[in-house]
Amino acid sequence: MSQQQRMRVLITGAGGRIGTTLALHLRDRYALRLHYHHAPPNPPVDDVVTGDVSDFAAMQRAVTGVDAVVHLAADPRTTAPWDSVLPNNIIGTYNVFEAARQAGVRKIVFASTNHVMGMYDRDHQWPVYSHLPVRPDSLYGVSKAFGEALGRYYADRYGISVICLRIGWFLSEPHDEISRWMWLSPRDCVQIVWRALESPLPFGIFYAISNNSGRHWDITDAMELLGYRPEDDAERFFTDTAEPAPDAS
Repeated sequence: MSQQQRMRVLITGAGGRIGTTLALHLRDRYALRLHYHHAPPNPPVDDVVTGDVSDFAAMQRAVTGVDAVVHLAADPRTTAPWDSVLPNNIIGTYNVFEAARQAGVRKIVFASTNHVMGMYDRDHQWPVYSHLPVRPDSLYGVSKAFGEALGRYYADRYGISVICLRIGWFLSEPHDEISRWMWLSPRDCVQIVWRALESPLPFGIFYAISNNSGRHWDITDAMELLGYRPEDDAERFFTDTAEPAPDAS
């Protein structure tokens, strides 16, 4: 498929661990534009933009000419204070959504988090389903719940397809009991993002974790509605005969 025919996708926060993985493994599938706060010395594609997500004009420039946005940029710390959460996670998310709307973008994949439902985990109230009332465990979780609600609004009000992915623990491999049930492998992360990008659903919230045998979060809807087929299971790393899974495909 030619560069002109491929979906043009902006990835915000492309310098993070997830953004770096997506850029490397989706650059042959889509015509990528990568957004960074500060440009790296050797980005994996030529189309690069820089700017602060709290700067609306910068986000307008970033979304110009793209078909879809994968919005990852945020302060990801569960301990992040309000003076960081507000500009980076709340104002920044609004800026991306509104700039995308004004530019005619028809698809947004929003990187949400398990921390939107973190109090269920604290209280061991499992399994957790995506349709349950939100119970954030931090201001970070609150900011991502805001992003999900904002996505619902933009889907209903403006007809933009918005898929929210509640990402578990993105690691090359799980290493303890918590990651054993909340692990998201790199290649499963790549898969669920491209499935979200190509989904015709008008809106959806889904857990993004691997096919972990001991998982506490339900991924049935992601499998049924997105066609997600996770390939990795954390249990393979907790047996004597474990063989590590590839980073991505």
